[in-house]
Amino acid sequence: MDSVKPSAVTPSKSRLARTFAKVLHLRAATGIAPVDGIQKVKSQEFGIPKVKSQEFGIPKVKSQDSGIQKVKSQEIGIQKVKSLEKVKDERNAGKVWVDRSRSFDKANEKLQERAALEALLAKLFASVSSVKAAYAQLQYAQSPYDGEGIQVADKVVVSELQNLSELKRCFFKKQFDPSPERTLVLAEIEEQKSVLKTYEIMEKKLESQVRLKDSEIVFLGEKLDEAKSQNKLLEKRLNQSGQLHVFDNLHLSGLSPSHFVTVLRHMVKYIRTFVRMMMDEMKSSGWDIHAAAKAIDQDVVYWKEDHKCFAFEYFVCREMFDAFQYPNFSLPNESLPDKKKQQQQLFFVRFTELKSMKAKEYLAQNPRSAFAKFCRVKYLRVVHPKMETSFFGNLNQRNLVNAGEFPSSNFFISFAEMAKRVWLLHCLAFSFNPEAAIFQVSKGCRFSEVYMESLAEEAFLSTASEPQVGFTVVPGFKLGKTVIQCQVYLSPSQSTPRKPR
Repeated sequence: MDSVKPSAVTPSKSRLARTFAKVLHLRAATGIAPVDGIQKVKSQEFGIPKVKSQEFGIPKVKSQDSGIQKVKSQEIGIQKVKSLEKVKDERNAGKVWVDRSRSFDKANEKLQERAALEALLAKLFASVSSVKAAYAQLQYAQSPYDGEGIQVADKVVVSELQNLSELKRCFFKKQFDPSPERTLVLAEIEEQKSVLKTYEIMEKKLESQVRLKDSEIVFLGEKLDEAKSQNKLLEKRLNQSGQLHVFDNLHLSGLSPSHFVTVLRHMVKYIRTFVRMMMDEMKSSGWDIHAAAKAIDQDVVYWKEDHKCFAFEYFVCREMFDAFQYPNFSLPNESLPDKKKQQQQLFFVRFTELKSMKAKEYLAQNPRSAFAKFCRVKYLRVVHPKMETSFFGNLNQRNLVNAGEFPSSNFFISFAEMAKRVWLLHCLAFSFNPEAAIFQVSKGCRFSEVYMESLAEEAFLSTASEPQVGFTVVPGFKLGKTVIQCQVYLSPSQSTPRKPR
């Protein structure tokens, strides 16, 4: 074997050394370290025995050759790392896709379960509506009684209750409808049908109630007509009794306080009849009854709302009984006999002459009599022009009265009948010897059972204070030693005011 010349080996050795030095320099600059347990590779690990360069005649090379091999092994390790990272990325991507698929499936399952529950609820509401409609039908069939309708409605109720029980079982066992959309629509249709049926039954029921009310109206109308006919009979009897036939064949010497009391009671009835008509006219004309009563006496406190009628009775009696204690009774130009006995006979003749006649007839026959003059004076005082205008829209009745004539209206006839009883009471009062004396109680006086009769029983039920006289409604009278009580309205004491009702 030929020996290697030193001159031939040296250039290649120097190049290899420079390359190795560059690699080492590059490693030091980039900071590459062993990766994933890759250790430094020795030349022996690759099965290359150490050969002494002298054996081949090659000069001894330093450890630069093993450095190159280390660089190559590191490059191989880097490639392996990259391949492992790629595998991991692919595995992670697969896991993400699997997770997304699972979440989508779960969401889809939830939506399907929700739709199934909504369908079940729709069926539940439809069944409940059917039960309500069947129950309404059952009620309607009971009055009037319809046996066949009751049986049909009962079967429907039982069937729907069984359906509700089946829905409950399906809910607990989670046996839902496979096609919830179709079931939901059908259930809503059934529910609307049941609601419509319920409304139809209610319509029939209301129609039957209307027919029943119509029959009641007819029945009540018949009763009203019957009551009106009875009222006419009572009025006729009252008029007959109002003619005071009990005084037939009565003589002046036979007068007694009981006769006076009888006439007084008749008079009070006619006063209240006229006051009731006057208040009806006020209401129909839009008057404020409370304000009108307050205008008569603003200090009186009423126990009840309907007690305000006593204020109008008080007003009418006050005007009608004004100057009752005088023989000429609001007729200053009326001439009377000077002797007492003659006056008594005159008043008794007037009494017997008028007591059996109606006021309208007497006024027509005797338009210039003392009673006719009395009616004119009292009508103009009791009926104010504003009141008459409000009631009738004009002053025609007032103009007729001022002209010496008498209206034919029901309002004036009622007034004339009341005025007749007051006139008769006055004539009878001055037929006694001594004549009857009139009295009334002042406002604020204490109640006395001897002289007064209370028109408000509620006054004695109050324990807050002792009631006082608010006003005298009907005056009282004295006939010798006989006292006829006046009628008063008691009001709470002013020290403990009470709100009016």
